[in-house]
Amino acid sequence: MTIYGDDPDPHPRVNLLRNIIRKIRRIHRGSPRQQVVVLLGWLFLVYAVVCALQYSFPRPSKPSIKCKTPIHEQASHIKLPHPPDKEALSRTWKTLQAIYDAHPPQPLDLTLKSFKSLTEFPDIEDIKNHTQISTEHAEVSRKNHVEVTKKLLPYPDRLFSGHGIVMLAGGRYTGFATTGLGMLREVGSKLPVEIWVKDHEEENEQWCEELANEGIACRRLSDYMDTKLLEHGYQLKISSIFFSSFEQILFLDADNVPVRNPDGIFKSKAFTDTGVVLWPDYWTHTGSPQLPYVVGLSDGPSEMLRKDQTAESGQLMWDKRRHWKSLCLAAYYNYFGPQHYYTLISQGWAGWGDKDTFTIALQSLREDFHMVPHPLVTLFVNGSSSGIGMLQADPTKQAAYEPMFLHSNIIKWSIRGFFCSGCHNDEKDPVALGAWEDGESPINSHLKEHRRIFSMEHMESMNIDPEPLIWKSFEHVACRSVWQQPDLCKRTREHMEQTFGYEFRQAKASPIFGGGGDLICRKTR
Repeated sequence: MTIYGDDPDPHPRVNLLRNIIRKIRRIHRGSPRQQVVVLLGWLFLVYAVVCALQYSFPRPSKPSIKCKTPIHEQASHIKLPHPPDKEALSRTWKTLQAIYDAHPPQPLDLTLKSFKSLTEFPDIEDIKNHTQISTEHAEVSRKNHVEVTKKLLPYPDRLFSGHGIVMLAGGRYTGFATTGLGMLREVGSKLPVEIWVKDHEEENEQWCEELANEGIACRRLSDYMDTKLLEHGYQLKISSIFFSSFEQILFLDADNVPVRNPDGIFKSKAFTDTGVVLWPDYWTHTGSPQLPYVVGLSDGPSEMLRKDQTAESGQLMWDKRRHWKSLCLAAYYNYFGPQHYYTLISQGWAGWGDKDTFTIALQSLREDFHMVPHPLVTLFVNGSSSGIGMLQADPTKQAAYEPMFLHSNIIKWSIRGFFCSGCHNDEKDPVALGAWEDGESPINSHLKEHRRIFSMEHMESMNIDPEPLIWKSFEHVACRSVWQQPDLCKRTREHMEQTFGYEFRQAKASPIFGGGGDLICRKTR
């Protein structure tokens, strides 16, 4: 297979054929008819060999251009994960749910109040007095917490196996997930993936069929539990981890973009030693003083957690076999999260939600875990002070910080959110306003003027350059997937050509063996 360009000089090929013909005529001394038959046979064989050699080794039209088949077409060998045992898992969940329902925390309408400022960290007195919980309610919650921990189920053997990646999608998060999943393959990940959605309404069957070709399986939470009980999106994360078929899990938020291949972290010392790896957030704990008392860490209201680093759960690793009971306890916190535990743990400061339920469960049961020691790095839009997201460290590198995950919690990487026109009128998949149309967007000028969104100086200092690969993932979605749209594809490719030096060429099919298809080419520097 070759790309369109100048054909090689045909004369050496003709001379080669003439020499072969002369040798054949000398070797074979038969009748003229026999000679013709043999000659035709040899000519066909020689032509086939020449074509095979020519089209098996693509020749760029220019030495400075490298062309490759899209990475998504190379992931077909990755096996799909085995589906979980729905009946067994549903029974396990119903048993736990009955335990939770019988031992709720008090009160179940814990008031969520805003702090004076969400930009300045609250002082200690504001934290201590922010959420009012009576002594009686705290004692009931502690007693019920003790009963729950006593009744947690043992690890269910044979329900889970292997290791892989788990991600949530659905609604607008599906657009973010297309980027994150694409980048997993672009950076070379060969791990199987489970993509979870809440129910059938949030599932796109055509997309799921497409993902299956890359070792990515779609799952519905509604097949395992009554999702009407989930009041808030934060409760979906623990559910997808709980029901996943994997025993060892790397969970990634839909807006999490890997900038390096994460496959090796399952063999990292951090994970093999403890079975849980968590990543740090910006701030320390702001939980109620009653929190340590309720979960059994202290004998009364305490400030013992005040200096602890909170977790940022855009990515986390969990070994179910080693930490099954703490996972079930974290599920208890999330089950009553919106009504009680989310507020008890953070009191409404930035980060209200599921993120610290995992840490508190591990601490409550005195189970070991690894908190990545390197602080996160905030990534900013090139040439501005507008944030993009949080770069989290590679847990296999303990000595020095090296980035592995970009949790894009501010600017979400979705090609529809960047370049779609009029998508806010699409009822099935609305986009507020494409960034290239939105003059208030911090990346509006970058898209219109075809400039990089990441600072090259910043990227070079960390020895990474993920942006061109992110745009390759975008191009797949816009031009080659079930989400493809001609206008969206055109704008995406124009930006890639003018910003990163990409070229898009049609591979020339072999006249004998067929083939052909789009190639993505890029100028080398």
